[in-house]
Amino acid sequence: MTDMEKTLQIEKDMLAPGGFFEVHEEKVLGEEMPVFKGRFPSLRSVVEASVNFGDKDYIVYENRRITFAEHHRQVCALARVMKEEYGIGKGDRVGILGSNKPEWIVTFWAAVSIGAIAVGLNGWWVTDEIMWSLGDCEPKLLVGDRRRLARIEDEDPGIPVLTMEDDIQRLIRENPAEELPGAEIHGDDAAIILYTSGTTGRPKGAVLTHTGISNCLVAQFFHGFRLLQINDTPPPENPAALYTNPLFHVSGLHSGAVVGLASGTKTVWTEGRFDPEKVLHLIRSEKVNAWSPMMTIAHRFAAFAEERGITVPEITTLGNGGAPMPVALLKKLREVFPNANASLALGYGMTECNAIATINFGREFEDKPLSSGRPMPTVEVEIRDINGEKVPTGGSGEIFIKSPMVMREYWNKSEATAQTILHGRWLATGDYGSIDRDGHMTINTRARDLILRGAENIYPVEIEHRLCEHQDVLEAAVLGVDHPEFGQEVKAFVVPKPGQVLRETELADWVGKKLAAYKVPSLWEIRNDPIPKTALGKMMKHLLVSDGPNPFIAD
Repeated sequence: MTDMEKTLQIEKDMLAPGGFFEVHEEKVLGEEMPVFKGRFPSLRSVVEASVNFGDKDYIVYENRRITFAEHHRQVCALARVMKEEYGIGKGDRVGILGSNKPEWIVTFWAAVSIGAIAVGLNGWWVTDEIMWSLGDCEPKLLVGDRRRLARIEDEDPGIPVLTMEDDIQRLIRENPAEELPGAEIHGDDAAIILYTSGTTGRPKGAVLTHTGISNCLVAQFFHGFRLLQINDTPPPENPAALYTNPLFHVSGLHSGAVVGLASGTKTVWTEGRFDPEKVLHLIRSEKVNAWSPMMTIAHRFAAFAEERGITVPEITTLGNGGAPMPVALLKKLREVFPNANASLALGYGMTECNAIATINFGREFEDKPLSSGRPMPTVEVEIRDINGEKVPTGGSGEIFIKSPMVMREYWNKSEATAQTILHGRWLATGDYGSIDRDGHMTINTRARDLILRGAENIYPVEIEHRLCEHQDVLEAAVLGVDHPEFGQEVKAFVVPKPGQVLRETELADWVGKKLAAYKVPSLWEIRNDPIPKTALGKMMKHLLVSDGPNPFIAD
C-alpha cells in the first residue's frame, strides 16, 4: 500500500457511519449539503462542555493564567451582564476592539453564548476606520482596550463602551454566575462578523454562522486525528499551542480560541510587535508543541533561528495558511523545526469560508510543495472558466467553494453577497487556481492580481517566489502596471536583506534563468522600507503605487 493509499483508507475509516466524524446530508441556509453529524449544535454548547476540562490552563497571557473552569465562570458572569444590564439579546452586535488579551476571548464567548453576534474589529484600524465600522455593524456595546479606544476618544460612538483592562474584570467580579443565562440558538443564526482585509476599498463584514464555525471546528479535529493515525503517534499528553495571529482574524479566533476551548488545549498568546526571542522563550517555558505562524512571521523566526544556530524540537505540529511558501523558506522551516516535518502543512481558505477549505500536509506536502492540498471533508471545490463552466482536470480558472462553512452573507451588502455567493451557495473566491488528477489544488494568484501582458497571463506569486530564492533578497512583491502596447507590464518591488546591495540587472538575470522572458520584470523598485502588509502579513500591493504613508505597520 502506497502512502497515498494508506492516507485515503484512514480518511475513509474516519468518515464511516457511526463514527465521530460521520458526514451526512443536511439543509444549511436553505441548501442540502454534507455536514459533520456530530458537531456542536452551537458555540454556546462549546462553552457549556468546556467545564469538563476543569482546572487545566486555557489561556496563558503574559503573567496571567486562566483555567477552563475560571473562564467558564467569567463567561457566565459577563453574559449575564450583557443581557441584564445592556439589554443584549439574539442578533444584537457586540463590537470587540483590542489586542490578544484574555478579555477579548471572554467577551467573544459571552456574546455568542446568548445569541448575540460578536464583531471582531481590526486592532490596527485608525479613527476613521473604527468609526466607519461601528456605523456599518451598529453594535449595541463596544468592548475595547485602552490603547485602541484612545483612537476614538474625541468621537462619540453613541453606544456604551467598556474597557478590557478595568470594566470587564470589575463587572465579572460584581456579578458572579455559575451558569449561562437562557438563550435559544439555531445553527443558521449569525455568530460572528469578521471584516475582510480590505485590500480594495472598505472592508466587508463576513457573517459566519454557528453551524459554519462548528463544522470548521470538527474539520480541524479531523485533520489532527488524521495526522496522528498517518504518523502512528499518540496525541500529546498536554497539548499547548502558541498564537501569534490576531483574534480579529479567523487564524487567531477559530484555530486558537475556539479550537482551544473545545479540545482542552492550553492557548499561549502574544501581542504587539513580533519578537522571535520572546516566542522562543514561550515555546520552551510553556512546553508549546503547536504553532501556525503566517508566512512573514515564519520567515522572520527561521532567519532568527538560523542566525543563532538553533533548532526548536519542541514544536511537533507546524502549520501555515495563505499563499504557498517559497521553497527556500520551506527548507529552512524543516531544519529549524525538525520534529514537525511529518505535520508541516499549508492550508487554503478565507474569512468567507471560515478559514479552511483545503490542506496540504505530510508526505503530500513534500511531494507537492506548491499545492494548497486536497479539500477537507464537507468541502466541494470547482475550477470554473470565465463563463462559469467547470474546466477539465488540470485547467486553470476561478476557484469556487461549496460548504456548510461558507458565510451566510456580507453584512448589509446584498449586492456584494449576490456577486460572491452564487446559485447553490457556491462561493466565488476571486482566486485563480487549478486541480490536478490527484485532487490537489494549486493557487496561481488572486484574480485581481493577475497580470495580463499581451496574450499572456502572468501570475505574480511565481515571480515573487523566484526573487525570494535570491540569497540577498528579504522580500518581494510583483504587480502589473499599465503599458500602452501590452496592456500591462511587470513591476517588481524588492527589499534587500540588511547590509546587502541589489542591482536590477542582476535580479533580472536571476529571474530569467528559471522563468520565461515575458515574466521577467521590466520595471524595478529597490526599497529599504518593508512591503506594506495587513495585520496578518498579507501584502497590500495597492499601497506600493500610492504616495501616502503606510498605515499597516505594526504598532
